[in-house]
Amino acid sequence: MDNVLSFVTFLPTVAAVVLLLFLRGEDEVAQLNAKRLALFATVITFLLSLFILAQFDANDTGFQMVEEADWIMGLKYKMGVDGISVLFVLLTTFLMPLVIWSAWDVKVRVKEYMIAFLLLETLMLGVFCALDIMLFYLFFEAGLIPMFLIIGIWGGKDRIYAAFKFFLYTFLGSVLMLVAMIAMYIYSGTTDIATMLDPSQVQFPSDDLTVLGFQIVGGFQTLAFLAFFASFAVKMPMWPVHTWLPDAHVQAPTAGSVVLAAILLKMGGYGFLRFSLPMFPIATELLSTFVLWLSVIAIVYASLVALVQEDMKKLIAYSSVAHMGYVTAGIFSLNQQGLDGAIFQMISHGFISGALFLCVGVIYDRMHTREIDAFGGLVNRMPAYALIFMFFTMANVGLPGTSGFVGEFLTLVGMFKANTWIALVATSGVIFSAAYALWLYRRVVLGDLIKESLKAITDMTAREKWIMAPLVAMTLLLGVYPSLVLDIIGPSVSALIDNYTAALPTDMVATAASH
Repeated sequence: MDNVLSFVTFLPTVAAVVLLLFLRGEDEVAQLNAKRLALFATVITFLLSLFILAQFDANDTGFQMVEEADWIMGLKYKMGVDGISVLFVLLTTFLMPLVIWSAWDVKVRVKEYMIAFLLLETLMLGVFCALDIMLFYLFFEAGLIPMFLIIGIWGGKDRIYAAFKFFLYTFLGSVLMLVAMIAMYIYSGTTDIATMLDPSQVQFPSDDLTVLGFQIVGGFQTLAFLAFFASFAVKMPMWPVHTWLPDAHVQAPTAGSVVLAAILLKMGGYGFLRFSLPMFPIATELLSTFVLWLSVIAIVYASLVALVQEDMKKLIAYSSVAHMGYVTAGIFSLNQQGLDGAIFQMISHGFISGALFLCVGVIYDRMHTREIDAFGGLVNRMPAYALIFMFFTMANVGLPGTSGFVGEFLTLVGMFKANTWIALVATSGVIFSAAYALWLYRRVVLGDLIKESLKAITDMTAREKWIMAPLVAMTLLLGVYPSLVLDIIGPSVSALIDNYTAALPTDMVATAASH
């Protein structure tokens, strides 16, 4: 099927335009039609994305299904996928119908709400498919706008503060990336990502520089690496630029939190894999230990902060910071197990964190509070909810048999091969995660039902159970059969490591081999 990537990427936008132009009114019928059209569009987008998987050849480590056309001012519209990006496309299209379905009870400005999510899906897919640095930047930055509106219009009481904090943190980090991209274009004469990834075509200089009196080891590569790092570290988010995430999660509506945790955070990790490692290998080698220590600090710090939270969403948000710490540590371990584990962890976290925020949304819709102390003993009234919440709590901890275990295990193996002390500190995060996750579950679900306000609470509806079912299935399937992911990403990751090592100078190769 020709141009399948463009069809998949822009179909949600077509649906958004139809909603904008042809749907009128705010009555119940119009609201229901808006939801149905958005759900239909996202389901069709997912089904079309299966053609991408069907055509994809995991043994081909280059870009596949490439689409290219002249754009504006000499820039090109170029799309394609490889083993690193294809699963993020499928993760996005898989989750978006569930996100739309989870927003079925929204009553305020429903048409605009659906349009925002449809546009957001296009922009997220564009990030994972773009093969031109300026096209990537446009998709990457434009994604801020619908999420800013989702938080700012449909969020909680402090939504304006959270929306602006989210926007300013992520936008300011990306300004430096834009400067680096312009410099890369001036040096290489191209904006084509595939060309920049080929050392025989482009190799960015690494001679030491003196800038404002400071000696910059690694020269241009180090400066460009740091510029990209500023953007991707905020997006992940890494410690200490993580503070926007808990506020954004707490104030965002449930559907917004699911998209934020399950997909948007993964753009940072994807950026490291697509740009930082292959394009700036010398700077990556110089700074990898620094990034590893930032990652394990995030794991331990976020886990300890999660232990003292009184808001369920904020606790899960800090849990996401800790889990993204495993991702960055796996990536900068710079070995096969670490990179495999990091990508697997991102895919797995998409299912698990999305499900956990949906679990919070289920009881928030009934009680209109996320305070942990407002609950207790829900197992007595909500047995189905208690079972599903327990499953995803265990998956979040990394219980063997769930996808959470595979991702954490592989990243820890990668860390151990790179630096034993890093792995030792990171392993403590496994213990802390069990502590805060089980503490949350005990206080919310277990015990006697003594609060009068909870005695009339109802269990999950059929719709809520059906939304959870695909997430349960994928978490279990990847937990017992991780080859579904590893067989697809493995060859591309191996090629990335080989190209990375080949681009290093001789005196650095021995150090890289120790990874």
